[in-house]
Amino acid sequence: MVKQKVDNSYDGSQIQVLEGLEPVRKRPGMYIGSTGYDGVHHLIKEIADNSIDEAIAGYASRIDVAILEDGGVTVTDDGRGVPVDNNAKTGLSTVETVYTVLHAGGKFGNGGYKVSSGLHGVGSSVVNALSTRMIVEVVRDSQLYRIEFAQGVTTMPLKKLGKTDRRTGTTVTFYPDPTIFKETVEFDYKWVVNYLRHQAYLTKGIYVSVVDNRTNEREAFYFEGGIQSYVKHLNIGKDVVADDIFYVERQIEDSVVEVAVQYNETFVEIVKPFANNVLTPDGGTHLVGFRSALTRVINDYARKSGLLKEKEENLSGDDIREGLTAIILVKLPDPQFEGQTKNKLGNPEVRRYVEQVMNEYFSYYLDENPNVAKKIVGKALLAARARKAARAARDNVIRKGALDGMSLPGKLSDCSSKDPSESELYIVEGESAGGSAKSGRDSRTQAILPLRGKVLNVERARLDRMLGNTEIVNLIKALGVGISDQFDISGLRYHRIIIMTDADVDGSHISTLLLTFLFRYMKEVVDGGYVYLAKPPLYLMRAGTSKKFYAYNDEEKEAILDQLIADRKVKGTQVDDASDRNKQAGLTALQRYKGLGEMDAEQLWDTTMNPENRVLIQVKVEDAEKADAIFTKLMGDQVDLRKGFIQSRAKFVKLEELDV
Repeated sequence: MVKQKVDNSYDGSQIQVLEGLEPVRKRPGMYIGSTGYDGVHHLIKEIADNSIDEAIAGYASRIDVAILEDGGVTVTDDGRGVPVDNNAKTGLSTVETVYTVLHAGGKFGNGGYKVSSGLHGVGSSVVNALSTRMIVEVVRDSQLYRIEFAQGVTTMPLKKLGKTDRRTGTTVTFYPDPTIFKETVEFDYKWVVNYLRHQAYLTKGIYVSVVDNRTNEREAFYFEGGIQSYVKHLNIGKDVVADDIFYVERQIEDSVVEVAVQYNETFVEIVKPFANNVLTPDGGTHLVGFRSALTRVINDYARKSGLLKEKEENLSGDDIREGLTAIILVKLPDPQFEGQTKNKLGNPEVRRYVEQVMNEYFSYYLDENPNVAKKIVGKALLAARARKAARAARDNVIRKGALDGMSLPGKLSDCSSKDPSESELYIVEGESAGGSAKSGRDSRTQAILPLRGKVLNVERARLDRMLGNTEIVNLIKALGVGISDQFDISGLRYHRIIIMTDADVDGSHISTLLLTFLFRYMKEVVDGGYVYLAKPPLYLMRAGTSKKFYAYNDEEKEAILDQLIADRKVKGTQVDDASDRNKQAGLTALQRYKGLGEMDAEQLWDTTMNPENRVLIQVKVEDAEKADAIFTKLMGDQVDLRKGFIQSRAKFVKLEELDV
């Protein structure tokens, strides 16, 4: 029995009461998710979302964001301006209340906002708490007001500064606190641009600009078509089933449902659900309603038009959504998000709203566009046949219980550890390099899967064809997560999946083929941070009879040469001042590796597999839309797009002569 401790000193004096915005500074992760890169950029989102809410409500038509040279960010809108009158509950001005009191804002009803992306009313005050300085300027009836804060505390009370040319609006400037954001307080211009572009798509008719005063880069966005323009953007580079985009916007009760749909000839589904301009990546009731209605409407059309025979089974949702690009945007007064991160919408009534709109208006669309409807149904029928073929192939090649190694591919040299957190899978180009890797590895934690030739380009192949490709099947079985509807990330056998290919064009092509497969069919593996690219050295350098150095790029090679020359001078060794830097450094050999196969087991271990020496590049998807576009461009059917991509980057390619 465990003896219970007794501590009579535990009393009220040990209970800490955090006042004002102290809880935010004490536990910032609770409010913004992290204090790293994502967290510091979340600050911009919180402030800009307030301006977006003004635009959604119809009060703002313009939002301007500036990244300042001194590390701050300014967000300006031409909305109503934060109220400056006194707040009865706090005794402070309303603007001071909004920026210093948690859960204070116009997003809890009472006519502030009918629709808003904010739910908890903590955004502005949280940004204030996590900033070394915040300046808020408000324009109401052409009168300019200003208030200043530091770490959430008011340092300059609200002042009326006089008349201005602007009629209304709010300007917020803030500086992230480096004692909170220790990783970085620098803003990424590309992140800001991508975020604002998306908001411009979702709020049709709003003008959004961003400028980086550090570099003078600037961009502006205005999309009259709103989410129709968004769908068109997502389908750039893809062969679309029809140029026409289905679009509907309808108000039901106190909510608005807006949907845009267009099919393309790929095998990938891209559906982005939003609630009050907030992306809900885990879906929710609006996505469930959309999928349910889409499946029902297309099956009903296929039946009544005779495209689906009486004895044939209904098309599945997966069949119908192959090649689908869609945006679902619902606007509602009281969104029920799951947590501050707002990943999923929970309002039950929204499913009914979306189903009602889709059932009625998408049915009209198919009836009025029979040629498009036949193409959509025909594509789904092809997908259904491929699905059945894939199911048969999958049953032959994938067994449950792959973690036990019962169905592992014969070419796999597995590691002895069964702990995924310490296990690594090296996917190696070529049998020769695979043999060296197998001999040189740490067999306890490192598994080797050699590839024979180039794997299938899955961008142009359905699952049934993929499962006929030996290399793809070996990879699926080795990873242990299954594929398609049997995919389960919990079965992942290795928490480091390392693609190790030659540092040449063919090696890059193989890496791209593998990344295409992982991105399209095992995205959770990529998103989980499990995928890496190995970086083998380009050069082996020998000085004298015993010293050897590895250089991973030309800059490292030059740095090593500089150091060797300096060392020889310090030792008083006569240094040849001729132009041959290799002789100056005392090099006896300089080898540029053409491929992994040129390394023996010891060299491969030393340079590319030894955790103490190796260089790994973690594969991350910072922008899924851009990644999708790149894979479509590089691996898709449209040659002109790929040719243009290569030509536009040709000037960055360096051709150089080897020294030895």
